[in-house]
Amino acid sequence: MTQRSDDSRHLTIRKDGFTISTDPELIDGAYVVDFLTTTAYWSRGIDPDLIRSALRNSEVLGLYEKTGRQIGFARIVTDYALFAYLRDVFVDEAYRGRGLGLWMTETALAHPRLQTVQNWMLATEDAHGVYAKAGFYSLKHPDWYMQRPGKGLTDT
Repeated sequence: MTQRSDDSRHLTIRKDGFTISTDPELIDGAYVVDFLTTTAYWSRGIDPDLIRSALRNSEVLGLYEKTGRQIGFARIVTDYALFAYLRDVFVDEAYRGRGLGLWMTETALAHPRLQTVQNWMLATEDAHGVYAKAGFYSLKHPDWYMQRPGKGLTDT
C-alpha cells in the first residue's frame, strides 16, 4: 500500500516499509557525499565540497528504510518550469532488485512542483532498462545535442 502526503514544500511517500521524501533536512549528507565520491562510477573522485554545493542547489529525494536510515538518493537539476535533469540516482547495494530505483524515478517525475516540465533528461551507463520503465528513451536527435567539458575535465 502506498501512502502519500505533501505539504506546500515537501513530498513524502511510503510503500512496503520504505519512505521517499523530498525534505532536504532528512538527507544524510555524509552518506550521500561518501557514496557519490567513492562508489558511484559517474562521480567518483569529485571534490566533496562540489557535491555538497550540488545538493544544496538541487531538488533532492531521499529513500529511507523503516528505521529511518537512508538507503538511496536522487536529485533533480531544474528550472521548475520547462526542464529537469535527473541525476545521482542510487540505491544501496543490499536493497537493489526491489524496484526502489524505479520508484524513486517515478516519484521524481510525479513531483508536484515539476508538472509543467516538458523535457526530462538523464544519463546512464548501465540502467537503461530501469529508466525505460519510467518512460525514458534514447535521444531522438542526438545530433542536436552538444556538450562541453568544464574546468579540469577532459572529453571522454
